[in-house]
Amino acid sequence: MENIKTLYNSVLTIAGSDSGGCAGIQADIKSISACGAFAASVITASTAQNTIGVIDIHPMPILHIEKQLDAVFSDINFGAIKIGMLHSCEVIETVDRKLAEYNAKNVVIDPVMIATSGDKLITDNAINCLKKLLPKALLITPNTKEAETLIEQPINRQNAEVAAKNIGMRFKTSVLLKGGHLEDSGDGIFDVLYDYSTNKITVFKNSRIDTNNTHGTGCSLSSSIAAYLSKGYKLENAVKEACKFINLAIDNGKNKIFGKGNGPINHFGL
Repeated sequence: MENIKTLYNSVLTIAGSDSGGCAGIQADIKSISACGAFAASVITASTAQNTIGVIDIHPMPILHIEKQLDAVFSDINFGAIKIGMLHSCEVIETVDRKLAEYNAKNVVIDPVMIATSGDKLITDNAINCLKKLLPKALLITPNTKEAETLIEQPINRQNAEVAAKNIGMRFKTSVLLKGGHLEDSGDGIFDVLYDYSTNKITVFKNSRIDTNNTHGTGCSLSSSIAAYLSKGYKLENAVKEACKFINLAIDNGKNKIFGKGNGPINHFGL
């Protein structure tokens, strides 16, 4: 019998490392794996971090980031790319150049600016550079605070759909506006998808789960979307499945204890 070989559905995550294991590269690898794809990684920075907050950020040398990108892109065929913490213009420009050089596809950008704890993870100058990278993405996944920074206006439940479309039109990309921080009437969490290619808005609703264990939710959502894209899912279906996965992971971890602050979601139902 012939031994037929098949390619992995593979995702590259380009992001910072979280020593506490709740967010960043660590959350990405867990999410990608749990959603049935193979994860590779390029680390942009090492953070000294736990469930309480970020103690220190150590940027990786630009040349080393470039060599990491060359190493994986020259060898591995990725079905999707997830981009997280890019803390400086130099890092953003390096990643931008390499995405173009290797013709990367299905790029999902989580415009990470602020940690769950409220700690700032990106310089003010880098925000302007990041805005130039966003049009290269298939999808960006800002939370409401990040979206307000991008569009420079307050966002609430009433204007979330209009805001998502405005961001998409401004940056010429699809947008998943994450509604976890939006005020609501107690009837759930609303994530708003604006599909730039179809000009369609889809609202995904999930029950709000009473827990503080949501550290790394944004990282996990964007990387799980990338995992489903690598498996051939269309954008709307990839987002739908990823939202379901995250909601289940939050529910699975709601009563777990890990650290003294905001604990992680439970990717594998452990």
